[in-house]
Amino acid sequence: MATQNRRIVWLNVITVISATILIGAEVFGGAFALSWAIATLNPDLIGTIGRRILDGIFMLCGLFIMVQFVRFAHRIEPFTARR
Repeated sequence: MATQNRRIVWLNVITVISATILIGAEVFGGAFALSWAIATLNPDLIGTIGRRILDGIFMLCGLFIMVQFVRFAHRIEPFTARR
């Protein structure tokens, strides 16, 4: 019955979601830009499929970074509190 004594702290939830949107735009934009920059260094060597693979690799790295960000932000701004 410990969950009945807890309430959602909406200010913290909104803060983390807002920061995640802002930082996510920067992280995924940077990941895509890095992929594009590497692919244009030598387009004959990498090719179209290589570009998409680079996009996927860097987007997965961005996703990992965002998951870690939300986990650490949740520790600092807890989503629930005792009543």
